[in-house]
Amino acid sequence: MRRGAKATLVGGVFAVMVGGAGYGAYTLVSDVSGDDGAPRSESAEVRTGPPSDDEVRETSRKFLAAWAKGDAGEAAAYTNNSAAAEEALTGFREEAHLTKAKLVPKKASGARVPFSVSTTVSYKGKSKPFAYDSQLTVVRGKTTGRALVDWSETVIHPSLEKGDTLVTGESATPPIQAVDRAGTVLRKKDYPSLGPVLDQLRGKYGESAGGKPGVELYVQHADEDAGTRSLVSLAPGKPGKLRTTLGAGVQKAAEQAVLRNDDSSVVALKPSTGEVLAVANNRKDAFNAAFLGQVPPGSTMKIVSAAMLIDKGVTKASGPAPCPATATWQSRTFNNLKGMAPNESATFSEDFARSCNTAFVKLIDEDGISDASLTEEARNNFGLGQDWKVGIPSYDGSVPESSGPNRAANAIGQGEVLMNPLNMASVTATAMTGTFRQPVIVPASLDDRRLATAQGLRASTVQQLRQMMHRTAVSGTGARAMAGLGSDIGAKTGSAEIGGQEVSDSWFTGYRGDVAAAALTQRGGHGGDAAGPIVAAVLGAG
Repeated sequence: MRRGAKATLVGGVFAVMVGGAGYGAYTLVSDVSGDDGAPRSESAEVRTGPPSDDEVRETSRKFLAAWAKGDAGEAAAYTNNSAAAEEALTGFREEAHLTKAKLVPKKASGARVPFSVSTTVSYKGKSKPFAYDSQLTVVRGKTTGRALVDWSETVIHPSLEKGDTLVTGESATPPIQAVDRAGTVLRKKDYPSLGPVLDQLRGKYGESAGGKPGVELYVQHADEDAGTRSLVSLAPGKPGKLRTTLGAGVQKAAEQAVLRNDDSSVVALKPSTGEVLAVANNRKDAFNAAFLGQVPPGSTMKIVSAAMLIDKGVTKASGPAPCPATATWQSRTFNNLKGMAPNESATFSEDFARSCNTAFVKLIDEDGISDASLTEEARNNFGLGQDWKVGIPSYDGSVPESSGPNRAANAIGQGEVLMNPLNMASVTATAMTGTFRQPVIVPASLDDRRLATAQGLRASTVQQLRQMMHRTAVSGTGARAMAGLGSDIGAKTGSAEIGGQEVSDSWFTGYRGDVAAAALTQRGGHGGDAAGPIVAAVLGAG
């Protein structure tokens, strides 16, 4: 009990006398529960404000101590969702078969308390040690005013998401031996960024790959399409071989390239086939942002917008397209990147290479362009939003029909447009070949899934897009990143402003030979600064 605290019995209920202003005379504890599942009394004075350092320390210590001794009910009483916490903590012991738990709190950072977990997985006579780090946060209970652990599945293990559980037993699916297009084995230890992807491939194709399940501790995801994630193997199964479209050399280059910046993702494709050659992410949360991200792509979207303007006959690569300092559309004023000099005599190709926002904003006001024009171009010609079946979960882009200021914002990759590196690598592949080939990471013949289709681009549109992307790569905003990659190259840069971020997201997409790649570095600044070198490194390896 803290210094200055005094215990007494009030009306048959244990009370703690607390000294100090702002905390009241005492807090009563009874069997009346509040909204957060913790006991309260009608006569208690409810504390407010953030938990004190003492409360954070005391609550985390008691919660971890109860968890360590296996009393799920007691531990759950120190959380703000006792029902969910008790179920999960009971599962820790009974479903995951984790025993002899030792939980050691580390130095708190405000209300956040990191802690280490050392335990043993024991199942049918087999056992292995299991150790990891996790963390909890202490908050003020909304109804009771008590300091409580803010409950989520991540407290149990950092790999868990909402609805996920830990399970020990025969694995949900047999293990796989994933191999690249040439037969090279793709192991997590060699390609750590591929870990989540290999887990998803195992979850979907493990049963059909010919292997036999082993016994392991694994994460059972609430989303069945996400598969499972093995944490500890107690008895190895027999892996089945699964051939992917990946290329070990390109994948290795992608793995190393994303390490340049935190929160970076990259995808490389083979434009002539749509096969994914590499996918890599450098993120603490293990989220496959390369396939599943949903963020504005900035000026890389101008590839699609340029195709729309050319297809509609509004302009052509060599046509006039003035680049003023500002442009206003539907009461919203758009600017160019800082330092870009206006050019009233610019051509469309020059605007594309310099990434002039105002030129594109002015052109979407021309006759023949409607609120639906960009949406139709994206869907019908580039295959975006067409329910892609890549082989693992993916997001296939969104270019909604937008009116008002967002019609102009969408054209420069802001507004309501949402993409990820997989989408933009596919856009580049379509722009350079004229044919949309839905990306795949395993052959469609493996499970007879039906791939998305689109009509593609006219030859004259492809010729102009390639000319403009080549100019961007050799003398425009992408030149520094693409230097030294030869002559058969093209690129487009992008900087996407995200609400609440002081620094824009960095985007870059490009091609070299029969490889197209796109990268995103969140909060990376200009496209050529962070994402550009990542794409260049991957193209160089391809």
